[in-house]
Amino acid sequence: MKGKLITVITNCLLVAIVLSVSLIGFFGGKAVAVSGGNENLYYGAENGEGVSLMFNVYEHTDNVLKILDVLDEYGAKSTFFIGGSWADDNVDCVREIFKRGHEIASHGYFHKDHSRMTTEANLEEIRPSVKILNMICGKEITLFAPPSGAFNDNTLNACQSLGLKVIMWSRDTIDWRDKDSALIYNRATKNLQKGEFVLMHPTDCTVTALPDILTYIRDNGLCAVTVSHNLGV
Repeated sequence: MKGKLITVITNCLLVAIVLSVSLIGFFGGKAVAVSGGNENLYYGAENGEGVSLMFNVYEHTDNVLKILDVLDEYGAKSTFFIGGSWADDNVDCVREIFKRGHEIASHGYFHKDHSRMTTEANLEEIRPSVKILNMICGKEITLFAPPSGAFNDNTLNACQSLGLKVIMWSRDTIDWRDKDSALIYNRATKNLQKGEFVLMHPTDCTVTALPDILTYIRDNGLCAVTVSHNLGV
């Protein structure tokens, strides 16, 4: 009886492992969720020295410019996931981000819930943001971050057709909600590892916390790099 019980438990564990591997794959040191053959990336290369600070931008142009100055001071590079509607009203700022050597990527056009959209609706929301960012920067963008991290298979399929990688994050500072610089710092840096994607926004408290975050990154033998650099592409 005991032997049969051990066999049942072993079989259950094997099934759980198979299901886990089918949902989460590890390719070249990158943790990815796999859906319909498309990748949704949460992590970069673990064999490098880079971590990526990712700024989702739909507001606070003044803070974006402050963030650029802080990044320059520390010799850091970041990826800015930009909303198309904001880019349309802030062309000069988008160009400034790009001119300073940072990566420009799409955050949709109107900050919609992509998890509730058809493939065509996803395309209609993402494609215009890609078009305007390409036009402003004179370079094709390759990354998309879904607002609020909401996506479905239709989102992944739409991005695949547009030649975009879908980017998530390994840690979220939740700076849009919690107006506490010390808390933002702790969330961004505690046990920070190579390859991580750190989600941020251009809030007042993030601007305040950013120098300390970059100091931590530097003092721990890491460097702030763009998402594409972190992915090795």
